[in-house]
Amino acid sequence: MTEFGVHQPGPVQEAQRAGSLLAAAGAAMLAVSVFLPWYAIRLTANGVAFAQQGLNSLAQQFGNSTFKGLVGSLGSSFGDLTGRQVGTVTAHQALKDLNIVLLVLAAIAFALALMRLANPTPSSESRGLLASVGVVAALLIVFRMVDRPKAPDGLFAVSLSWGIWLALLSAVAIVAGALWPRRPSTNKGPAPIGSWWAGY
Repeated sequence: MTEFGVHQPGPVQEAQRAGSLLAAAGAAMLAVSVFLPWYAIRLTANGVAFAQQGLNSLAQQFGNSTFKGLVGSLGSSFGDLTGRQVGTVTAHQALKDLNIVLLVLAAIAFALALMRLANPTPSSESRGLLASVGVVAALLIVFRMVDRPKAPDGLFAVSLSWGIWLALLSAVAIVAGALWPRRPSTNKGPAPIGSWWAGY
């Protein structure tokens, strides 16, 4: 339909535009997430015991009676430090190669999403390519969730922080934006199951 000579986009085009915007936002968030905390560093029981032993040794060698008494009073509370977070690291700090790969994937996804926004009828090839970029990014992130950096000597434990979950959510947003709407057809009524899946 046109009004004053201006073409009005249909519901399918509007849905495609919304999907492209979602994919672009996901790509931008993915790039930002590389510089956010991916892993939390926490003290283990061995780390707490090592710290306590070092402090006791320091007090015995160089401390006066006041300092020795203070260290002795702290001894019972050292156990509470087990599992306490002492720092975080970003993907940029911990993953020297993967962070570059994720930034490249984010740039590709952002460019593809902008191209889809500029084209009112994007091709299925661009849709599949954008979705593939998001899937690759998601798989890499899940892999680094399972295969975490190793802390030395067992003094510290590495757990997941909020940045890596944001990265995974961003990759999922890229895939969801690429596949939305799932069916470009404007036919009325319910579609057969086979054609519903083929819409992807």
